[in-house]
Amino acid sequence: MSSPKPKTVQTMKPATAAKKLGVLLSATPAEFQEGVVSRDELNELQSTPPAWLADLRRNGPHPKQVIAAKLRVSISGLIRSGITGPLTTAEIEALKAENPAWLERERSVHAEARKEALRLKQTPDN
Repeated sequence: MSSPKPKTVQTMKPATAAKKLGVLLSATPAEFQEGVVSRDELNELQSTPPAWLADLRRNGPHPKQVIAAKLRVSISGLIRSGITGPLTTAEIEALKAENPAWLERERSVHAEARKEALRLKQTPDN
């Protein structure tokens, strides 16, 4: 009878871990950027975030997927409006307060796209 194989540790690149954490890789500490992250380490970071992670999530700079979610627009909508780089929470809040025409338009487009996707999902296949 053979002994069970030792369980291999799943690891990911820092860029993948940063994306899963919803933070900008370039804003993370050097030791995070230079290492690999195990699944257990990622779970630990998510359940009990260290100060640097909590600060990044609270103040930014935020990656485009977080910016889009906070503004309630698509990533494509951000790009169409000329926002291609990271923004801080303060910059996002300023945009919300200003509520430019492009933001209203992109929110409308995004809402319609979500409605259509939901409708298609609920439509039985013919």
